[in-house]
Amino acid sequence: MKQFIDYIPLLVFFSVWAMDERVVTLGEFERTVGGIFSAAEVLLVVSILVYGTLFLVQKRLDKFQWITLGGVVIFCSLTVAFQSVTFLKWKAPIVNWIFAAIFFGSRFISEKPAIEHMMGHAVDAPKELWLRLNNYWIYYFIALGLINLVVAFTLSEAAWIQFKVFGNLVLTFVFVFAQMPLLMKYIEVEEEETTDSTGEESA
Repeated sequence: MKQFIDYIPLLVFFSVWAMDERVVTLGEFERTVGGIFSAAEVLLVVSILVYGTLFLVQKRLDKFQWITLGGVVIFCSLTVAFQSVTFLKWKAPIVNWIFAAIFFGSRFISEKPAIEHMMGHAVDAPKELWLRLNNYWIYYFIALGLINLVVAFTLSEAAWIQFKVFGNLVLTFVFVFAQMPLLMKYIEVEEEETTDSTGEESA
C-alpha cells in the first residue's frame, strides 16, 4: 500500500505529460496543461499533497520519503523556474545516489545496516546476510542512478519519461524479487516457530 501511495505522483506526472497541450480556463485564470513543464508543475503539487497527507495521517515520513519529496521540490521548482528539463533529468540519478550514500553510511553510524532497519521486523536473518544485502542495495542504487542518467541524456524525451515512470519500477521489482531466495528460509523458520508456539498453547 505504501509503495502504491508513493507512486501516485509519478502516475499523475505521466498522465499530464502524455496529454496534448491545451489551455484550461477557470474564470479569469488560464493555464497550459500538457507537456513536460506542465507535468513538472503537477508532480510538484501532487507530491506535496500526497506526502503532506501522509505526514498528517502518520505523524511522520521515513527518511526516504523526505529525500524523495525534497528531490521533487528542488528539481521540479528549478525545471519550472528556468524552463529547462535538464534539472528534472538530474533528479533520479542524484536521489538514487543519496540513497546509496545512506545505505553505505548506515554501516558506520548505526548498529544495523539500512536494509535491516527496513526489513528486520519481518525477517530474522543473521547479521552477515543483512550486511551482504545492504551492499547489494548500495550497488543497485549507484547503478540505477547511472542508468537513469544515461537514459535521460541519450534517449528521446518519450523514452526517458516512460523509463522514469515504469522502467525504474520494473527494475526495482526484479531486484527485490531476486533477493527472496536468500531471505525465504528465514521467513519460513519464523512462520514455523509461530505455528509451533500456537500448537503448544492449544494443547
